Amino acid sequence: MTIAVAASVITTTYREALRMALREALQRDPRVFLMGEDVGCYGGSYAVSKGLLEEFGEERIRDTPLSESGFVGAGIGAALNGMRPIVEVMTCNFSLLALDQILNNAATLRHMSGGQFSVPLVIRMATGAGRQLAAQHSHSFEGWYAHIPGIRVVTPATLEDARGMLWTALMDPDPVVMFENVLLYNLEGELAADAGAVDIDRAAVRRLGDDITLVTYGGCLYKTLQAAERLATQNVSAEVIDLRTLRPLDMTTVLGSLAKTHRMVIIDEGWKSGSLAAEIMARVMEQAFYELDAPIERVCSAEVPIPYARHLEQAAIPQVDTIFAAALRTVNHHV
Repeated sequence: MTIAVAASVITTTYREALRMALREALQRDPRVFLMGEDVGCYGGSYAVSKGLLEEFGEERIRDTPLSESGFVGAGIGAALNGMRPIVEVMTCNFSLLALDQILNNAATLRHMSGGQFSVPLVIRMATGAGRQLAAQHSHSFEGWYAHIPGIRVVTPATLEDARGMLWTALMDPDPVVMFENVLLYNLEGELAADAGAVDIDRAAVRRLGDDITLVTYGGCLYKTLQAAERLATQNVSAEVIDLRTLRPLDMTTVLGSLAKTHRMVIIDEGWKSGSLAAEIMARVMEQAFYELDAPIERVCSAEVPIPYARHLEQAAIPQVDTIFAAALRTVNHHV
């Protein structure tokens, strides 16, 4: 429930900010519709679309059969025919059932048609661990999708981005995959009452610092900011970069920060092997090797399927303690 606290600011949640974005898109453009499993009567698996069926009707809020390949394919067809579909996939694990549609169709059709056909489709999906949903509902595949040419990958972490990324994504002629970390849905904070579309081309500096650059995105942002606060008690000034968009990567912001701090830790909830963190590290080594005063460290998830047991799940994914320790090692490393 949104509660007004001032004329220009509201207190709300990440979930409600996403709902505001959906409502605005549906109101502004009659071509926009939402489809997916349980998005209508149930209000979405994470209650993001709750109430929208009653407001916009079954033509605009469409419950689908339990077939990711089927309804993602239908979304691609609708986009090719001039609509602006928003497809919700319950969890990124289930998106693998639609990977043929996403990779072989949505991502390739503009290229294969010589630019004659665009696929202005937004695919939203929950990602990440921390809610004891076990291995088939808890992984982070953002880095996998960021590997695919022809799509854009965005990871809103703040209320402003949850509110504003959707409309910008709908204006993109290419498919956009939006990852919403499950730990963020209940995040509460203040949001400008007139908040709207945001830039999805650039990373954001969420905290200024001089001694080390911490690069992250999505659900790990707030853990990284907490680690930065703890580092400050050790007289370490950490700059925190929120990537926001994983494809294309904004390396200009990342390298600009490194040029100031000369040390870097990358925090990524994906597995370390073949990770997005590895890609960022490789680009830094290619483009700015001589800016480094210490080896780059990565804080990633353990190389295991995400466990169900809470203590094992927490041990498997990046935490404030592991980010803090990695940053401290990097700052104290002397060549």
